Parts: sequence; C-alpha cells; structure tokens
Amino acid sequence: MEIQYVYTKKRAEFGRQCIFSDRPAELLVDIAPNPDALKEFVERDPVDRGVQVVQEMSEHDVNTERFETDSHGLNHAEGGWPKDVNAQEVEQVIRFRKKVEKDEMYISTVQTLGGQMEHCIKQNNAIDIYQDYFSDVEIQASEEPPSAKTINVFKDPYKDRGVAHISWYPDGPTKLAIAYCNTDFQRAPKDTSTESYVWDVINPNSPEMTLKPVSPLVCLEYNPKDAHILVGGCYNGQVAYWDCRKGSQPIETSEVSTGHRDPVWKVIWNQSKTGTECFSVSTDGQVLWWDIRKFAEPIEKLYLDATKKQDASQAQGAYVLEYEPTIPTKFMAGSEQGAIFSCNRKGKTDADKIVAVYPGHIGPVYALQRNPQFPKIFMSVGDWTTRIWSEDIKENAIMWTKYHQSGLTDGCWSTVRPAVFFTSKTDGTLDVWDLLFKQNDPTLTVQVSDEPLQSLRLQEHGRLMACGSQGGVATIVELSEGFYAQNRNERNLVNTIFERETRREKILEARHREMKLKEKKGGGGDDEEEHGEEQGEDLMAKAEQDFFAAIENEKKLRERRKEERENAMREAESAGNEEEQGGEEERQNLERVEEGGEEEADNSPNEEQAAAAAAPAEEKGETEGNEKA
Repeated sequence: MEIQYVYTKKRAEFGRQCIFSDRPAELLVDIAPNPDALKEFVERDPVDRGVQVVQEMSEHDVNTERFETDSHGLNHAEGGWPKDVNAQEVEQVIRFRKKVEKDEMYISTVQTLGGQMEHCIKQNNAIDIYQDYFSDVEIQASEEPPSAKTINVFKDPYKDRGVAHISWYPDGPTKLAIAYCNTDFQRAPKDTSTESYVWDVINPNSPEMTLKPVSPLVCLEYNPKDAHILVGGCYNGQVAYWDCRKGSQPIETSEVSTGHRDPVWKVIWNQSKTGTECFSVSTDGQVLWWDIRKFAEPIEKLYLDATKKQDASQAQGAYVLEYEPTIPTKFMAGSEQGAIFSCNRKGKTDADKIVAVYPGHIGPVYALQRNPQFPKIFMSVGDWTTRIWSEDIKENAIMWTKYHQSGLTDGCWSTVRPAVFFTSKTDGTLDVWDLLFKQNDPTLTVQVSDEPLQSLRLQEHGRLMACGSQGGVATIVELSEGFYAQNRNERNLVNTIFERETRREKILEARHREMKLKEKKGGGGDDEEEHGEEQGEDLMAKAEQDFFAAIENEKKLRERRKEERENAMREAESAGNEEEQGGEEERQNLERVEEGGEEEADNSPNEEQAAAAAAPAEEKGETEGNEKA
C-alpha cells in the first residue's frame, strides 16, 4: 500500500525561503480493519518470550540554557594602586597606606581574608604537592624479545664504491649524509665517481642533494650547531665544507700544500663559541685544527708521536678520533699500529700534549668512542675483538669480547642506554651487546647484508641504526624497544660493573708490579725462580692446549654443519626421486588408458565390416530357397 500526499506551490514561489509554522494534525489516510484477515490469524500456544529482569530506564536529551561569555581587556597598574598614587614614590605609598589603615572596613576585611589565608597555608603545610607517590614501584621491563627490522635501503647510483662514513641530520631522523669512497684505492677504476649524497629517510629512490668534492669523500659530518653545514675529509688530504642552502659545490676547500698527505679518515666538529672549528686526522700521523672561515692553513698541528717529542718521523698514522664536548680540550685517536693516544690540546709542552698511550689492539683501531654517560669509560674496536677501557687503567682493558671468526670493522655505544653497544663485522652482521643481559655473547645478531659492513651510525634517540656496506648499500635498521628504553636502576648497575672491573684490573696491575720488583731485586731465591718458571711453563702449556682445543671444536662444528647440509640435500633429492617415480606411474596409467581406448576404437570398425558381410550372405540364402521352392 502506498500513501501519497502532494504538496502544491505556485511557480512564482519556487526558490523562495521555506517558512515553517505550527498547525494541528491532519488525517491523511484511514485504513479500516479487514475481517477476512482475522480468519487467517492463528493463535500461538504456548508462547515463549524473553524477559530481562532489570529496571526499565529511559533516556532524555535536554538543551540547557546557553551561558554567554565575553572577553574584555583591562589595563592593570602594579599592585592595584589608584591613578593618583605613583608606586615608585615612597612618600606617596606611605601616605596612602596610612589612609587605608584608618578606614573602618580595613580591619574587618583583613580579619575575613586572614581566616581564608590561614586555611590555605595550613593546607599547603599538610600536603606535599611535589611528593612522588610511586617512587618505590619498579618499572616493568619490556617483555618484547630483542629484535631488529629493516626500515629502508639506500643504494649508491654508481658501482664499485663502499659506504665510507654516515652522519645523521642533527635536528631529527629525517636526513642522512653518506660519504661514498672505494677504500681499495689502488684497485679503484679511473672513472669512479667522486660524488656523495644527502638522502631523505622516507625517499630511498633518489638522493635529496648531491655533494661534488674535488676528490672522493672518506668522511662526512653535520655541524651540530648549524644543520645546514657539512664538513668532509677527502682522499687527497683536503678538507672541504658545504652549505646545503647554496648548492652542491663546496663553499671552501683547504690547500693541498697545507693539508694532510694521506686520506682524511675522520673529521669532528670542535666545541667553540662560533661553531666553525673542526679538527681532522689522517694516516700521515697529523692532527690538524681548522676554522671554516679561514681554510688557507690549519690553526694548530699535533703529531701522534708515542715518544712525546712531536717528531714527525716517529708519528703514527690514525684512522679514528674521539671527542667529548663536555671535555673540550681533550681528545683521543686510534692508530694504525693499534695504539690509542689520549691527548690534551692545551698542553704547555710537547710531552703534556700526549697524556697517555694505551696498548690497544694487535692491528689498526677502527672505532673509538667514550660512553655517553660515563666519560671515563671508552670502547675501541680492532682486529677481531672489542675492548672497553678505563682512563685509570693504562696497561690493559677492563672488559673485552671474545675473538670472532670474522673481523670487526666499526662500533659505537648506545646514545640512551649505557650498557648497550654495537659492532659490525666483515660477514655482514650487526651485533648488539647488552652488558646487563650477558657479557660473553651478543644479545642479538642481525644479518644486515651479504657484503662486509664498513660503517655504523646510531641516531641520537637510540632507535634507528644506519649500517653501510662495502657494496655501497646503506641500510636503516629499527631496534626493538628494549635496546633504547632505559630501566630505572640501569645507570647504577652499569656503574657498579665498571667500578668492579676497574678495581680488579688495579689489583692485578699492582700484583704484576710487585712481581717485577721481586724479579729486579732477585731476593726470592732459586726456589721461587724455579716455581715461577714452572708456573710460566704450565700457563704456556695450558694456553697451547686451550688454543688447539678451540681449533678442534671449530673443526667439529664445521663438520657437523657440513653433515647437516649433506643430509638436507639427500632428503631433498630422495623427495624429488619419489615425486618423479609417482609421476612415472601416473604417466604409465595414462598410457594404458589411452591404449585401451584405441583398441576399442579399432574393434568397432571390424564389427561393422562383419555385419556388412553377413547381410549379402543372408540375401543369397533367401534366393536359393526360393529357387528350390
């Protein structure tokens, strides 16, 4: 049934504003009851009905009366003084106060306000608004297992170049400056590109900016005080700087004659008022200080001479620098020979400029960094191990990792957690170490690339890690929350570990010094010498035994892995053979079915021929019978 009601309007009123008005209800349609439908009605017996035993509620919407507000400007004089009283004039203020105090309402008003003020003061004294009510509640550590996932991959447009150095944008994880260079300099093709790039983290397809130096860049650093300024060290020993607002060409480049004689492996911005000073190091053994406003010649020069005589012929070439802005006059350098130099730029004499020389590693030092929260503790990476040092112990490291099968290429501390550090290896893996979790093995090992990793750089917030490979691929890895969320008591625990290990090394160092003194004096007697010799022989034998045992274990492990691979290959081959046999059986069955069909097809025409031959024979018999009759 359709109910229609037609609204009529004059054509002249089309498009005019609709004006509504109240009017009584009108009856449009009246539907009378149908007695025939009542006969078709069937009563249901019994009837099931669900009932909610709850109180019936009703909901109503009410529009309350709107409260109108208005804003007004008001000029208020200091202290609410009247216009005729100058608050700066002492005599006028005293005169006005005496006048107010003589007023009859003054005393009653002060008494009324005094009670309210007293109540507020007592309330403030009773409640400590700065009290921490949950100081004794420990923060639950994240139960998420340690993990890392790849966020983005940036590939070098040109081949045959590796990622030499990475620098994050200072104002957030939005940009990445990458220096590309072939470190096998003598094997590099002649037509290798010298360009390096600034990438947008979100867009890995094309670089945001191209840097065009005169020689391939080995290192590149953002200025922490001015995010538009970049400084880089070149393969030919020059140092150049760029302003990203002014194009791809360097603003100024140092002179070849006054710069380094070898590639500039590291450049760091120096803590200064102007924010324009930096210093660089090279394998020629020089540390040079520069001011980008005057690149004609270096401000200052220092030779990394272990004899502390500033002799250029005795200087050791260095790969890395370490600088802590909170200690502006001190810095550290890691040399090709494995030594670690602790230097003071403001030393009065040549001997004072080289404060200490740590024994370091067997081979070159590839990474060197202080712990961000414990400046006296620093880490070095070289040969096949990572060592953690204390400035108080100069003979040996306080902690170190095991020797790895693959060489280490770079490392750094976490910027957030003092117990976490990272290392990269030549097998393309990134190791994440957590000293609070375990100290003998890495907490997490991630296969970032199939090619050797050359450089690492952690973003300031500690969540994103940029890894550069030898094939020119830079990968951004996002770490799980456990690696950048610091626990409440972590700093104290890490401090306890470092102090304990430092104390242990001091005891061993003192014991070693005592033994040397006894040997010099020779007052120990022949028995002690024989005992010392026997003990030394035992230690040598034990070390040799441990060495060969480690080799045997490694051989067994490799043989076991080889057997597992062979077994897996055999199982795969057997599975393939079974599938082939099954396929052959199916093919044979299909061939048999096809042959049967062909035989039936061959038999059907023979039957037709026999029937055709039988028909004339019957006709012939009929004719012969008729003739006889």
